[in-house]
Amino acid sequence: MATIIRKAVITAAGKGTRHYPATNAVQKELFPLVDRDGVTKPTIQLVVEEALAAGVEEICLVVQPGADAVFKEHFTGVKDQQRLQDKSWMQEQSALLERIHPRLSFVFQQSAEGFGHAVYSAAEWVGDEPFLLLLGDHVYLAPQPGWCSRRLLAVHQQSGQSVFGVQQTAGASLHLFGVVAGMPLLQEHPRVWRAAAVYEKPEIMFAREHCRTTGLADDRYLAFFGLYLFTPKIFTILRQHIEQNLRERGEIQLTTAQAELIRREGALAVEVDGLRLDMGTPRGYLETQLRLVMASPLASEISALIPPSLETGTAGS
Repeated sequence: MATIIRKAVITAAGKGTRHYPATNAVQKELFPLVDRDGVTKPTIQLVVEEALAAGVEEICLVVQPGADAVFKEHFTGVKDQQRLQDKSWMQEQSALLERIHPRLSFVFQQSAEGFGHAVYSAAEWVGDEPFLLLLGDHVYLAPQPGWCSRRLLAVHQQSGQSVFGVQQTAGASLHLFGVVAGMPLLQEHPRVWRAAAVYEKPEIMFAREHCRTTGLADDRYLAFFGLYLFTPKIFTILRQHIEQNLRERGEIQLTTAQAELIRREGALAVEVDGLRLDMGTPRGYLETQLRLVMASPLASEISALIPPSLETGTAGS
């Protein structure tokens, strides 16, 4: 019987070079976003709220050495009670942060050696149990908070296996994503595939030959959604890759470990309903904010501010 998922890991140790020079002042995962409720929050809070809404009890943030202080400061809430007087909305938000704070732990990625290396940094904290993995610069937009993560949890509860969140993607976009090739499960499990192989950002010609998934339309592929649920076997594999110095492009890659995980114990891929918004680039950050605000009570006001010339792409006179 599958184990209840109690823990989530969120990686937040990247350098944020694509947002330079802003990341000289503020870490990427702390960039502000106006959320669907109209409240301005740092990006990492949206990711934490996604995990908690899915039902996990504890969260570990993987951060750069010494970077835990600023995260802890945020999730402490407002210390100066004078600031809260006659501000009920601020009291509510501060109380939320105070409830989140004791559920957070921090581990350091001692050196920047890749995504797989960052995930392995949480091995001791996770222990011998399955866990949910989220990215600190990805915002998940769905009808309800936790909706996307709960999809993975539900499949794991039925199967007991590792589960990769995926979304159908056109071939022209594959250079941006890792890809899963697979075979569909039985008819009673729609949009769930048995993973056969994974590839990191394949070229289109390679993808057409090696990355096809039975049942998908031509030029459609299963790209990683940025949500994962792993059994603890992933840590065994990552440790071996680190000990053997098994690297791709100079780094310890999670994709390489996923491929080995599939060979050793199998894994499933599940299509997730919702949007995966990567705010790790200037364009992605703008899109993330735009999509969030258009799902908020501010949507009509913001729409009214956009002049027709911007909506149609024409230049002003």
